[in-house]
Amino acid sequence: MFKSYQLKWFFILSGILAISTQLLRKENSREIAYWEYFNYALQNYGVILIAWLPYGYFFNRKFSWLKNYTKNLLSIVVSIFLALGLSYVFFLVLPPDTINEKAIGFNNLSDFKIHFVASFFLGLICYVVFYSIYTNTALQQTKLENEILEQAHLRAQLISLQQQISPHFLFNSLSTLKTIAPDWATKNYIIQLASVYRYVLNFNEHHLTPLSDEINFIRSYLYIMNERFEDSLKIVINIKEEYLKLLIPSLSLQLLVENAIKHNTISAEKPLELTIITDDAQVLTVVNNFQPKKVPAEGTGTGLKNIRERYKLLANQSIQVLNENGKFSVTIPLLTK
Repeated sequence: MFKSYQLKWFFILSGILAISTQLLRKENSREIAYWEYFNYALQNYGVILIAWLPYGYFFNRKFSWLKNYTKNLLSIVVSIFLALGLSYVFFLVLPPDTINEKAIGFNNLSDFKIHFVASFFLGLICYVVFYSIYTNTALQQTKLENEILEQAHLRAQLISLQQQISPHFLFNSLSTLKTIAPDWATKNYIIQLASVYRYVLNFNEHHLTPLSDEINFIRSYLYIMNERFEDSLKIVINIKEEYLKLLIPSLSLQLLVENAIKHNTISAEKPLELTIITDDAQVLTVVNNFQPKKVPAEGTGTGLKNIRERYKLLANQSIQVLNENGKFSVTIPLLTK
C-alpha cells in the first residue's frame, strides 16, 4: 500500500506545505505550546492525507464501466469533498487552530465557501502531483517489462535453436541434398527441414505471429517428428478457419508440441496422441495423453514458463495448464492486433 499509494510523496508534499505556512508566520515559534503543534499537524496532515488517498484508490484499480477521463474527474471530486468533510469534522471535535491566527471555521456560508475553495485547490494539487508520479512510474514499469520481454524472447529462441550455423551455408547444403536425393520422400523431408529452419530464423522479426503461419510451421515440424517416431506419434490438428488470422507469440505452438514430445514416453506400445484444437472461446488448446518418462527430461517447465511470461507481458493474459484424467493440456489465448 505504501508504494502503490505513493505515500512517500505524500509526506514530502505535506512537509512542503506545512513548512511553507510556518515560514509565513511572523510570531516566534517558541511562544507556541507543544500541543498546539500537534493539533496543527493533525488537522493539516489529516486533511492532506484524505485528499491524497482517493487518487491511490482510483489510479490503482480498473473500472470497466468508467472511462479514464471520467475516473480522473471522479477522483478529483471525491478528493475535494473528503477534504472538505474532514475539515468540518476537525472543526467540530478539535480545539481551534491557534498557530494560524487567520484560521477560518464553519460559522457561516462565507466560511464554507472559503473552505470549499481551499479543498478544491488542495485536491487539484494532490491530483497533479500524484498523476505526475504515477505516470512516471508507469513509464518506468513499461520499460522494465519490455526488457523482460526481450529476455523471454531470447530464451525462447535459445530453446528452439540448439546450434547457430551460417544460414546461407545450411540452405545451400539443403538445396544440394534435395537435388541429389534419390527419392521423393527424402526430397520432401529436406523441404520440410528447410521450412522449419527458415521460420526459426525469422523468429526475431516479430513478437506476435498469425496463427496460420504457426500452423504451417508446425506441420513442417511435425512432419520431421513423424519421420522420427513413425506410428508412435499420432497427431490431430483441428483449427477453425476464422481463427487463422488471430495472433499468438512466435514459436509458442512449437514449444508446446516440443514440450509434449520431450516429457512423455513415445513407443509403438505407448503412442503419444497429440491434438491441437480451437473452440468458440477464441483459445487454442494442445492436448496429449499423459505418460511421463521415468527419468524426467532436463529443463522441465522451462517452455511453459517462457510462454506464460510472454502472454503476461504482451497481452496481460494467462495460459491454462491442466493435468487430469490421464490428459495433459495447455490452453493459450488467441490475440488480436
